[in-house]
Amino acid sequence: MMARPLAALRTAWPTLPAPTILDRYMVSELVGPFTFGLSAFTLIFAATDILAISRLVAEEHAPLGIAIEYFLWQLPQIVITVVPMAMLLGVLLALQRLSGESEITAMKAGGIGLQRAVAPLLIVGFVVSILALVLQDTVVPYANDSATYLREQVIKHIGPFGGGSHTVTTSIPGGGRQVTFFGGYEASTQSLLEVTVIKYDAANHPQVIIFAHRAKYDVPTWTFTDAQEYRFNADGTTFYSQEPEQQVDVGEKPNQIQQTVSNKNREEMSRSEIRDVIASGQLGPQETRAFQTSYEEKLARPFASFVFTLIAVPFGLRPPRGGGGTGLGFGLAVAIVFVYFVIASVVSAITTSLPGGFAVSSIGAWTPNALFTGIGAYLLHRAARY
Repeated sequence: MMARPLAALRTAWPTLPAPTILDRYMVSELVGPFTFGLSAFTLIFAATDILAISRLVAEEHAPLGIAIEYFLWQLPQIVITVVPMAMLLGVLLALQRLSGESEITAMKAGGIGLQRAVAPLLIVGFVVSILALVLQDTVVPYANDSATYLREQVIKHIGPFGGGSHTVTTSIPGGGRQVTFFGGYEASTQSLLEVTVIKYDAANHPQVIIFAHRAKYDVPTWTFTDAQEYRFNADGTTFYSQEPEQQVDVGEKPNQIQQTVSNKNREEMSRSEIRDVIASGQLGPQETRAFQTSYEEKLARPFASFVFTLIAVPFGLRPPRGGGGTGLGFGLAVAIVFVYFVIASVVSAITTSLPGGFAVSSIGAWTPNALFTGIGAYLLHRAARY
């Protein structure tokens, strides 16, 4: 077999077409309005958190630097929320300018179809959606955990993460159950503090009680230090033992424990954390449906960036009359976002109340995107015909 030249091997692989001057021009027109929209919406959503800095310093006596750090850790969640809105406003303003100065008309006269002209914007919208999805499941949960840690331990001085007692209940093969009580969770070392484990048989009689001041998570289970164990035998006798280290499965991993002690809501969790909570089997039917809906919504919501880009194109092609382009574009963006989230909220509430598991939740989560995508595609098709 003859060796193929290196140049031939390179050309054998499919390559993406290089961006044209038109592609670069359209994307450059989007950068400025998108940056403006991202800054404006972030400032609006962060206004309450900005005001909270002074309250933390005045009322909680938090150092100014810590209060600012706490605010900065909250920014990723806000940015992920406003990115679709920024894409919507950016495309609206960019196309309003191009249309108002007859550049879109010039492109059509030069033989460039409307779909081809706006294709770079749609591609950017899709790429932004993918990036938002990745950041939502990686950066945002870490930032939320860091913000919660600062609030609980550094600012409020609660001490071990999650002051107060907490309970974890799991099932035991054979019909019994295990109840774990702990007084706090130390996030830095992934340790439970002041732990008591009680194992009950199917008749709800205690069989084993284990006490320990500390239990540290060592994959794949928990290691209890200086554990004291009491076993209650069927003949009424009691067996006592104390071991330097003892491994006990409390039924939850550190990320699930942290969600419990910090009262973290579903919006602050990643999809993997939500999936772990559902798989734990400790939720009631209504709570399970709510978590399933959130799990699917966290997959669908980032793609609102692409959906908003698509629906902004036909609206942006209509140049504003009588000036006021930026103000009109901002008002139109707010109106579209409002309608979208009203529909999303209504569909989410209906989906949560219906049985059917992930299938129903998936349909409900993607319904707003599908609806607005259909409207945007129809309006774009109409605009391209004229």
